[in-house]
Amino acid sequence: MKKIVVLDGKTLGNVDYIRLNEFGQVIYYDLTLKQEVAERIKDANIILTNKVVLNRENLSGATDLELICEMATGYNNIDTKYAKENNIAVTNVTGYSTTTVAQHTFAMLLHLYDNINYFDNFIKSGEYSKSVMFTNLEMPYKDLCGKVWGIIGLGNIGKRVAKIAQAFGARVVYYSTSGKNADSDYARVEFDSLLKQCDIISIHAPLNEKTEGLINYEAFTRMKKDAVLINVARGPIVVDEDLARAIDEEIIGGAALDVFKVEPIPAKNPLLDIKNKERLVLTPHVAWASIEARNRLFVDQLENISAYNRGEIRNRVEL
Repeated sequence: MKKIVVLDGKTLGNVDYIRLNEFGQVIYYDLTLKQEVAERIKDANIILTNKVVLNRENLSGATDLELICEMATGYNNIDTKYAKENNIAVTNVTGYSTTTVAQHTFAMLLHLYDNINYFDNFIKSGEYSKSVMFTNLEMPYKDLCGKVWGIIGLGNIGKRVAKIAQAFGARVVYYSTSGKNADSDYARVEFDSLLKQCDIISIHAPLNEKTEGLINYEAFTRMKKDAVLINVARGPIVVDEDLARAIDEEIIGGAALDVFKVEPIPAKNPLLDIKNKERLVLTPHVAWASIEARNRLFVDQLENISAYNRGEIRNRVEL
């Protein structure tokens, strides 16, 4: 019977891990610390991991290992070179959160753009009840219709966001970080042009040598004074310190972030101490994590294992 080890099952929440029993003996851990990995995987045939790092050092003792299942799309936490050298298959899951991330993109944008927090507090504080007027025009907000929405990274999620932005009446342009992406449905522009003309910029690109630190202080100075930045991709694409400075110096209108350079966000991150807090919306890397998306991910992962056992290649990572 194969031994299946789940290293950080808590990161998917309440999915039906019992379904793994059809493939063998399951050993489940909510979370696994770095120093616990080697001991926990030493007898494993199959490993399921989300964020736990699997490297040459801890994998070398897992001599019976056949398959590593990445419970996400990105697999930079896995030493694929070691896996290839030792004939260990690696699978991942893609596409499960496309609609979910797009939805969260607009949830954050509209919360910020429409000043929902201000108006909600205005009523709940009792101030509206004291008002002599039926409305409140002290905190103005603007239409999304007619604005220019810039997308960095026009993959599946970027395209989904583009369609929704168009439904709101925004005009969509995009910047290809690889220089290879082309889509006739939208205008492709250079990075400087995107910064200068867009009212909203959302990031949906992978993290690599071309995107790390792409949105820095210099980039902020080239953006519109009332522009809003959204990052639901990878934290290091935006320089946190530069964003905090740009918001407090009112160089840009605001930002919404679901990802950060270090996660969980350190208590000393300058974004937590900005003066203009109303210009910033933060969520803890949850854009991917609707109930439906997590279940789609897990079901797809089960099929990856089933396909592997049948000798089929499904969602294999190129090693």
